[in-house]
Amino acid sequence: MKALLAAVLICGSGLPALAGESWDYLSAELYGDRVLQDGANVIAIDAPYRTRDDARTQIAAQIAAPHGLLIGEVTLVLDENPMPVSAVFELEHPQSQFFFDVTMRVNGPTPLHVVAETTDGQLFVVETFVKTSGQGACSAPPGTDPKDALATLGQMEIEVASGLPKLTDLGLTAGMLRQRKLDLDIQHPSHSGMQMDQITLLFIPMRYVETVDVDLDGGGYVSVTGSISLSENPRLGLSVPGKTQSVDVTMTDTDGTVSHAHKSLAGY
Repeated sequence: MKALLAAVLICGSGLPALAGESWDYLSAELYGDRVLQDGANVIAIDAPYRTRDDARTQIAAQIAAPHGLLIGEVTLVLDENPMPVSAVFELEHPQSQFFFDVTMRVNGPTPLHVVAETTDGQLFVVETFVKTSGQGACSAPPGTDPKDALATLGQMEIEVASGLPKLTDLGLTAGMLRQRKLDLDIQHPSHSGMQMDQITLLFIPMRYVETVDVDLDGGGYVSVTGSISLSENPRLGLSVPGKTQSVDVTMTDTDGTVSHAHKSLAGY
């Protein structure tokens, strides 16, 4: 998936202008001739009609697999972003239900797709459309001086709260009530490679969160592959089983920096 994500970025500048054509191109690159089923009864997206801050827009989705199936991977695609495949969630322990939210850069008006793959290979997709204020988020100047950002790069803070936001009346929601929400704040400038240093007027080299591996109770849970679409200092939320006792997170960025965070949860 990482190689394919990079390939889609390279091809991004050549995408057709029309939104429908962009998705036709992207879905063919990502899934070939595999069938993408209507996921209206499987996936619910929570995204703003219009972004308040193009550079930090929260996007969430709730996925409930059809009866008897398990979710193995979820992909968030911002069709018109320079790196359209914006986040990929690979579940090491497939789940019947899964929730995520994440702060993203939305570079301009774009269709947004969420694709869920079940462990038997079926694909389900839903879409919505997000309007923006025209800031050009992927090339907007960073909010923190690049040198200052290095001082805290990789620091992470973990919070776990009871309950999850309910986005929809999807059929399989009872299990969600037994889950908790893990929130992860990552200190990282998420340089897109399209931003200009306001003093030197040189482009800042690309450097973003490449992977976030979340382990629960000493075992693997989910691996998240990032992109330049992640906001500066991204915040990532995930559903986790209600009886989780400990969380370990490993972040790796595209320059090879690795950082770790741990949290033991009270009450279990």
